[in-house]
Amino acid sequence: MKITLIGGSGFVGTRLIDLLQYDYQLKNIDKRQSHFFPDITVIGDVRDKDKMTELLKGTELVVLLAAEHRDDVSPVSLYYDVNVGGMRNVLAAMETNGIRRIVFTSSVAVYGLNKKNPDEEHPKDPFNHYGKSKWQAEQVLQEWHEGHPDWNVNILRPTVIFGERNRGNVYNLLRQISSGKFLMVGNGENKKSMAYVGNIVAFIRFLIEQKTSGYNVYNYIDKPDMSMNELVGHVSKVLRKHIPATHFPYWLGMLGGYGFDFLAWVSRKKLTISSVRVKKFCATTQFSAKKVQESGFNAPFTLGEGLARTLEFEFVHPRTDDITFKTE
Repeated sequence: MKITLIGGSGFVGTRLIDLLQYDYQLKNIDKRQSHFFPDITVIGDVRDKDKMTELLKGTELVVLLAAEHRDDVSPVSLYYDVNVGGMRNVLAAMETNGIRRIVFTSSVAVYGLNKKNPDEEHPKDPFNHYGKSKWQAEQVLQEWHEGHPDWNVNILRPTVIFGERNRGNVYNLLRQISSGKFLMVGNGENKKSMAYVGNIVAFIRFLIEQKTSGYNVYNYIDKPDMSMNELVGHVSKVLRKHIPATHFPYWLGMLGGYGFDFLAWVSRKKLTISSVRVKKFCATTQFSAKKVQESGFNAPFTLGEGLARTLEFEFVHPRTDDITFKTE
């Protein structure tokens, strides 16, 4: 089968290509060259419908990974140009080329913050432009499917993804914890849903091979969830070091976040700490994974194993290169 990844030069796409490369004929379309798979990568942008139409010729299935996802994208219209407009362009290009299968990576951000274990049918209440644009992209895809009921649509809503080479919020958190200079905002009992990249790409392969008809939507979370206190304890165990955690009240943490917002505004620089990130850190982010658990999919790694593999790669074994991927 001929599969085209759109946005496959990034973190998830690179791991997915590595998993699929020996069993499928792959092409990667991305606005950036791939570090590891330049031979199958062509340069293209989802905002260019004509280019998408040209590059998707001969494809049988599309995996749409391309997205604007960082907290600090400017201007904010880029979220909608890429995530929503890009979806429309890809669907139009697929129709022109007679392609009837798509796997789309959305996000649990469509549910919003501090929701009680939402499943796939939970009301959507995104709190930021990333979540809003992802939900709008899903709505475009849902409406399209109503007019193309013979198409196979698989939507994956992962929680925050982590893994080797990733430079996002989970990496920053693990680095802070492992440094021994970690400041815990709140009581640490808030639980965090996470997903290891090795399991995410395995589930995408499962969708490609097992969910070949209909319109299917899945949250993806590696269970059971860990609280922040449990995460600190796990890092301590893997790295075999005592890691003290100083607790600060939520109001003080948010005050500091607003201070960093002001510094970022004055300096016109993107800083690693912000009020949005403090808010996300202190939020309980648990999501239901019951549908995945009942689908027949077996994750190749536990959450603890994924964290251990990441910690050992990043903080224990010597690095042989400096290739990393920046996400949230």
